[in-house]
Amino acid sequence: MMKIKSLLLAMLTIMAGLTFTACGDDDDNNDSNSAPKSNHDLYQEAVTNAVKSQKKHNKAILLVAFGSTWQQAYDAFDATVKSCKEQFPEYDVFLSFSSVICINRAAAGENVAPRNFYAPSFWLNAFAADGVKYDEIVVQSLQVIPGEEYKNVRDSYIKNFANNFYGDLDDEYLSKVKIYLGTPLMAERDDVTELAKVLYEDTKDKAKDGVVAFMGHGNPEGYDYYGANARYTELEEELQKLSSSKKYYVGTVDMPENYKTNVLDRMKENGIKSGKVYCYPLMSIAGDHAHNDMAGDDDAWDADKKSFEVNDEGEVEDTSWKNYFSHSGYTCDDDVLKGCVTGLLENTKVRQLWLNHIKRALKNDAGLLDYYHSKNPEE
Repeated sequence: MMKIKSLLLAMLTIMAGLTFTACGDDDDNNDSNSAPKSNHDLYQEAVTNAVKSQKKHNKAILLVAFGSTWQQAYDAFDATVKSCKEQFPEYDVFLSFSSVICINRAAAGENVAPRNFYAPSFWLNAFAADGVKYDEIVVQSLQVIPGEEYKNVRDSYIKNFANNFYGDLDDEYLSKVKIYLGTPLMAERDDVTELAKVLYEDTKDKAKDGVVAFMGHGNPEGYDYYGANARYTELEEELQKLSSSKKYYVGTVDMPENYKTNVLDRMKENGIKSGKVYCYPLMSIAGDHAHNDMAGDDDAWDADKKSFEVNDEGEVEDTSWKNYFSHSGYTCDDDVLKGCVTGLLENTKVRQLWLNHIKRALKNDAGLLDYYHSKNPEE
């Protein structure tokens, strides 16, 4: 998993790697007496101009996703922006990626046509620009759990913006603007219950025919911020309670002791040693993890030994969930997985749960952040 260790690292990487597609001021760039604009300044200028041209209201919502380079994911993001605009007509709505890797690859046109997705810092700075200065800003996380990416959004991007980290924003404006934060899909224990109900209703027919296994991302050891890995275990428990059976399982690609190997162990402990396994990505979009790690063709099965090699963490590497379960005595082929490779944002009912978090953040100022005054208590 690619990790953004700090805002500074993210900014430096963007400056080094992004392909800029908008044009700067030719006069400025050709003036031999003035230094050329940095990539950072060009990106900021592009985002600020975009916000100015689209500004219709005095309030803005910034949806922050990890990112992707799959058209299926882009379609899901676009649908989410559309739904958000419909439900919050008094807000201008924008989308950002938090992953520098995804930003760079999207700009380079990996898998699909090039498209620019800028880091949250550029959008937040644009919201504070002269000629914009929104009265209210809502940042809604499109993460599934409050893990590392969510921590970066909250404790780096938003906090640095509110605290005027680079000293280039209007302090008087920052002292007055309202900044709200909408939490990830499974931020709270009650969120797990709500999500379980939706997933169960959508897959209960599959559970009658076999096992339903969800593949989440998870936090690796040392990065389990807010104890968010527990949400996967809780979701499995909720799904099994709703179904009154042991047909539901929730594993991850990165959570220790909850890999696909651990899912298999739990299935066998519950007496399920054969049958169909329907795998679904428990991720906001269907990208690399869904298409490759879950439903891909990677296969490290040793035909001679009729076994897999297990690494030190207890996981089988270089093998998709599809092939792992297929070699373990179950039916988990392309026919079984047909229609399963869809992201959570493609599910209108799950998407609504995310949008409900915006409503929750705004209700009685529940999601209001006050980083500015915590830094400047005298103001």
